[in-house]
Amino acid sequence: MDKNKKYFIKKFEQHFNGSPRVFQAPGRVNLIGEHTDYNDGFVFPMAIDFYTTIAIVPTDDRKLYIHSENMDELIAVDLNTNKKQSAWSDYIAGMAHVLEGEGLKIPGASIYVESDVPVGAGLSSSAALEISSGLALLKIARGKIQNRELALLGQKAENQFVGMNCGIMDQYISVFGKADHALFLDCRSLEYQHVPLPSDKVNIVICNTMVQHELGTSEYNKRRSECEKGVELLQSDYPGIKALRDVSEEQFTKVQSKLPEIVRKRCRHVITENERTQKSIQALQDGNLPKFGTLMNGSHNSLRDDYEVSCKELDLMVDIARKQEGVLGARMTGGGFGGCTVNLVQNESVDDFVDNIASEYEKETDIKPKIYISVPSSGAHEL
Repeated sequence: MDKNKKYFIKKFEQHFNGSPRVFQAPGRVNLIGEHTDYNDGFVFPMAIDFYTTIAIVPTDDRKLYIHSENMDELIAVDLNTNKKQSAWSDYIAGMAHVLEGEGLKIPGASIYVESDVPVGAGLSSSAALEISSGLALLKIARGKIQNRELALLGQKAENQFVGMNCGIMDQYISVFGKADHALFLDCRSLEYQHVPLPSDKVNIVICNTMVQHELGTSEYNKRRSECEKGVELLQSDYPGIKALRDVSEEQFTKVQSKLPEIVRKRCRHVITENERTQKSIQALQDGNLPKFGTLMNGSHNSLRDDYEVSCKELDLMVDIARKQEGVLGARMTGGGFGGCTVNLVQNESVDDFVDNIASEYEKETDIKPKIYISVPSSGAHEL
């Protein structure tokens, strides 16, 4: 987002009184490591150069008056009752709820929200809203918590208040993003490593299919339960395991025939995806970009065939991408059933790639895609 602090102050003043503080948090794209986070596994996201911005001034009436520029809507939240409203404001209300659960007294506030993180594209607009508002509310309450705790509270707000049983990845990268780096995260220990991305050689190109099938939430929760069933069954052979991340490919191969077909496929995706994610870090550290791209391709194939969370539009977008010159890897990213693909493209081929994939996808679907070129960007901060 290339708008400066003065812009957001001016926009705030069109709706409220006072001199606001301004906070931002980014969306993210996951390069590899999909549906592994809630299995205690490994993920490799990067923060994108698309942000949700919060301008805020505290008040003394225990109410949050929240204006969304994108929704062109004002919603009031009474902090004394703070009930879910099944609206976009729940992400902010949820952050207030969990922060107060930590013993902080949140004052009322006037809040202006604007975001250029695409909604419904699998680029984590919800986490960007949670973390930007959480940071803003924390500051006006004069509270002090570690960045790690802010990410965990964002996840808690989405799990317990909003009602989406997500893993920790989205909130963590929104907090800990770093310019020119992606983030290798162990979702069990929360240990992480910033890994440089060679932007002098490759670009990350995100292609939005512009479709989002309604299967998303119900199928997400179904996949979680299938993975949990897999752990339960695998424990008869490997009693020490607590999650699928504890099972190696070699161990799984020995016993997979004992599992029901659907559970076997779900487990195979998660176990092989963890292996691919770890190998991808080594590939980058070795400067082996073609290897990294091959691992991305394998990730999509597994998500399509074993985890079954792709769709015809995502598969088409990936198939078109893989035929383009200079494309090292292409895969769906995010929860699935629509949303975006992520592509590793050599710099000199980016312009042709964007033109070709847009025209070919539209020709096949009559849908005009949106395409974003992003660099790895900074995490949540105050402007």
